[in-house]
Amino acid sequence: MIKRVFNFLDKDISGLHRAAYVLGFSALLSQLLALLRDRILAHTFGAGEVLDIYYSAFRIPDFIFITVASIVSVSVLIPFLSQEKSEEKAKNFMNEVFSVFFFLVLIISAITFLLVPKIIPFVFRGFSADVLEQVILLTKIMLMSPILLGLSNFFTSVIQTQKKFFVYALSPLLYNIGIIIGILWFYPLWGISGLAFGVVTGAFLHLVIQLPSIYKLGFIPKFTFKIHINKIKDLMALSLPRTLAVSASSLAILVLISIATYMRQGSIAIFNFSYALQSVPLTIIGVSYTTAAFPMLSKISKEKRVEFMDQISITARHILFWTIPALVLFFILRAQIVRTVLGSGEFTWVDTRLTAACLAIFALSIPAQSLILFFVRSYYAAGITKRPVLINVISSVFIIISVFLFKWIFTSLPILLNLFGYLLKIQDISDIQVIILPLSFTIATIINLFLLFFFIQKDFQYSLKDLSQTIIQISIASILMGIIAYFSLKIWDNVFDIQTLIGVFLQGLFSGLTGIIVWLITLKFLDNEEINTIIYAVKDRVGK
Repeated sequence: MIKRVFNFLDKDISGLHRAAYVLGFSALLSQLLALLRDRILAHTFGAGEVLDIYYSAFRIPDFIFITVASIVSVSVLIPFLSQEKSEEKAKNFMNEVFSVFFFLVLIISAITFLLVPKIIPFVFRGFSADVLEQVILLTKIMLMSPILLGLSNFFTSVIQTQKKFFVYALSPLLYNIGIIIGILWFYPLWGISGLAFGVVTGAFLHLVIQLPSIYKLGFIPKFTFKIHINKIKDLMALSLPRTLAVSASSLAILVLISIATYMRQGSIAIFNFSYALQSVPLTIIGVSYTTAAFPMLSKISKEKRVEFMDQISITARHILFWTIPALVLFFILRAQIVRTVLGSGEFTWVDTRLTAACLAIFALSIPAQSLILFFVRSYYAAGITKRPVLINVISSVFIIISVFLFKWIFTSLPILLNLFGYLLKIQDISDIQVIILPLSFTIATIINLFLLFFFIQKDFQYSLKDLSQTIIQISIASILMGIIAYFSLKIWDNVFDIQTLIGVFLQGLFSGLTGIIVWLITLKFLDNEEINTIIYAVKDRVGK
């Protein structure tokens, strides 16, 4: 029985849409578990000091993981592995990479551990001395996670090169299970430190699930001191642009969290809750399609330019097909989504409304974020790294500039902040400056996409006309869907008791389904290519 499970997890997945749907389904399960995790956090602590401490403690370990792990990402390793002429040479090279990477992440984490008491007060200046002490404690514990997640990411990169997507997709599930264990069991035992140990447990499980596939592939990494410096230098040189890109993005988020320490208590929690909610469609659609398409793009980019561009066009159209309606539904149903997922226990109505407002702003960037992920990976597949890095760094700098700019504008002209409050239906809440955080992020993300669009046309001779028909059709259908969903809320309001959780859920569910039906009918009426492809694929699968 166990052997059958491992064989299933180790199964190869080929084909863009099949791989994307497998990853998307697994991502859906992972995101549902992540939403359960967030509901437990919201129910237990509310948007207050404890979660502000918890989410702040994540930032430094996450920065280390994101930065160092980019060295051994699949987008970096695939070109090097393809150059090796024999399996033995490939394994020797991976042993060298493993040894260098492990010692690097270990040394960086150890140095950071010693410097944390100096770093945290400098970064989170808005916190009191007592709060800073707790952030320092949790950060030190969580510094074990970048080591474990870094190793797991290294193994994941190896596994993805073999198109074994099941294990890759299951890892986040186990990571979230570990965090939930920390909330439900470790917190009652050890207090706030238990939350940090839950994160470490999740990172450990994230690593363990990779090991059976690694063993079956015959790749058990070994430490070696026989390092070919030139190869490692080449690897570092290739990974440096991507490292700079992800580091800049992570640093920008760190600045947003730092600014949030000067805002109302719970602002960091509200920002993280809304960011996590908008990440659901991003992960299910953008990440899944990008992960599925990258190995295919890497194989055809150098030899068949026309086929390469066709693959980009097809994938981009399908990403837009799913993300534009997701944007509309998340914007219209934001209050129902937040109340259903988070609205219980210590999570107040004010917390709900502020989180819903932030979610509405984040939702505007969902298609942009998804396309950015894919276009950047397309650049990497084509062997071009400097361009997307420069664009991402510019975008990250703009996030930092924007948050200070909006804070100054809204402080100098409170009427503008009140206008945003009126549009987002939070005008009666005393302090709503938290919306500055998602606003800065969203504007910078859209600018990032426009810059990528501009340069993709120049670098790949790629015309946006290939996307124009899809954008127009999906936008028309999605706008109609949004209008119907909005007015359906008022209809279902008279049917269900929206003072209860089940009532709010059913109101949002049936309003969304009504809108989706209109969306599907509109797309079919417009003879949309993507909906016809999906209908054909479903009929074909059902027939078989």
